[in-house]
Amino acid sequence: MEGRRQPSFKELKESPLNVLGVPPMPASHLNHEMLEDPKAQVLGALKNPKFLLPGSELTVPSVYSIGPLVERAAGHETREEHECLAWLDEQPEHSVVFLCFESIGYHTEAQLKEIAVGLERSGHRFLWVVRAPPGHADPDLDTLLPEGFLERTSGCGLAVGAFVTHCGWNSVLEGIMGGCPMLCWPLYAEQKMNKVFLVEEFGVGVEVVGWQQGVVEAGEVEAKVTLVLESEEGERLRAKETSLREATAVVWNEGGSSRVEFGQFLLELDLEGLGKG
Repeated sequence: MEGRRQPSFKELKESPLNVLGVPPMPASHLNHEMLEDPKAQVLGALKNPKFLLPGSELTVPSVYSIGPLVERAAGHETREEHECLAWLDEQPEHSVVFLCFESIGYHTEAQLKEIAVGLERSGHRFLWVVRAPPGHADPDLDTLLPEGFLERTSGCGLAVGAFVTHCGWNSVLEGIMGGCPMLCWPLYAEQKMNKVFLVEEFGVGVEVVGWQQGVVEAGEVEAKVTLVLESEEGERLRAKETSLREATAVVWNEGGSSRVEFGQFLLELDLEGLGKG
């Protein structure tokens, strides 16, 4: 009806949004800037690329789709490796669960204990990057984790077969290039949207249930680790990951999309340089 106010994304909550070219996703998964201000400039920019430059003669900068750019660092042959890497080299292929929630992501002490219990129950090897909750200067693992956990799992926890990730874009690319199925546990920002792509669009991840309620229980951690490492569904995820990794390598071949885009980017730099000269 004309003149009727359209609900904001925040008001839509868990209602699915249907956007051409992407799988349906709940409105709550959008970045908080789009949820808080229904008239935000970012919404105008989505509708009109020149929205942010009203009346200006400036042109919208070119955008080049280049990537992924994930490689091992140069000089790694001579760099001293951490003991956990030596431990990983000794493990069977696809047998270790890797858990990492980036440099600023953290969980409460109660959540850390749930993760620990779930990992121990699964019986699988794991490598877990633990960041202390706010208020803890350094992670005191004896305090944060269940009593006796470190001793009981000393032979398990240091060949990655599953990646428990916050779904940050850098981690997503690293997981894809490593051919590793992902257990998706988003925390904030665009990570919720990335989770939808990994699970629904690419089929290379499974969602860890409970993150929206604030606590993922030990049983869920155990179940999803077991699913990825022991079931036929896990094999299917790994096959999809391998296929996607191979596809990403093709984009850098002669005539590949990233190689062509990178060439266009360099050409634009040359033209700008000539113009200034």
